[in-house]
Amino acid sequence: MAGGETLFVHFLGTAGALPAPNRNPSCILIRRGSEILLFDCGEGAQQQMMRAKTGFTVNAIFVTHWHADHYLGIFGLVETMSFSGRTEPLTIYGPRGVEAFVETVKTLTPKIPFNLTGIEVSDGDVTIFNGYSVAAFKTYHGMESVGYILEEDMRPGRFDRETAIALGVKPGPLFGKLQHRNSVEIERDGRKITITPNQVVGEMRYGRKIIYTGDTRPVKNKNDLLSNADLLIHEATFDEEDGLERAKEVWHSTAKEAGEIATVLKPKILALVHISSRYTSVANHMKDAKEVYDGEIIIPSDLTMLEIPYRE
Repeated sequence: MAGGETLFVHFLGTAGALPAPNRNPSCILIRRGSEILLFDCGEGAQQQMMRAKTGFTVNAIFVTHWHADHYLGIFGLVETMSFSGRTEPLTIYGPRGVEAFVETVKTLTPKIPFNLTGIEVSDGDVTIFNGYSVAAFKTYHGMESVGYILEEDMRPGRFDRETAIALGVKPGPLFGKLQHRNSVEIERDGRKITITPNQVVGEMRYGRKIIYTGDTRPVKNKNDLLSNADLLIHEATFDEEDGLERAKEVWHSTAKEAGEIATVLKPKILALVHISSRYTSVANHMKDAKEVYDGEIIIPSDLTMLEIPYRE
């Protein structure tokens, strides 16, 4: 069961293929409780991590595809971890080619003092962590590529303290047993009575859900899997005015297309990232997305940090 962990998203890199003066290449850091996951790790990620004061204790790295702006920062990060004396193993997940990539990192960074492993993931693969999972889904970028869904485990339903007391359950250890969905036996009016969890505990509740698309044309065939996220981080490399044809040509999305997908998937928040360096303003991106999506939209700057609350 998922606990009451904090969940923060740090937008460390929100640029397109080329960095801009105020935007670094792609890097999304998600901090759940004391654990840190990186989704893509473009060049300069270490400096962004220092600016964001997240530290370098990364538990796993997920790469969406093998374009350099999404993985070049891993080389320096691994070397920094080595200099820092890290001993905990590190796994890098990614599409086909991840094992070869990890071998290259090992070759260019000799004497890594921890176990570095590459695990290939493809559409439908799920990696289980403590209290949450990360699932891969197929994306469309003209090469082998995946997006990722971080989703927490289901949480217990709300405990109805007043009802429990009215039924004769005394506050204390019996409350805990009921909350953990165990029946308890009490004595009431001289008779032994069994109180079941269903009498005092509500329905199981969904955990939080974050989707990161990486670089892709709009993904239109995964609606059940991708719907109702707390946060959809969708690439929006181009605006609609002069970028639609270019987006199709290079397997990217426009802000309007991201908004159209959000209209179907209904995330609580839509975050537009991977903004091309050709743009000095994101006003048109916001305008385009708002034309088709009436939910909350953000276009985060680098180092923007977002806390994801529970839905209740």
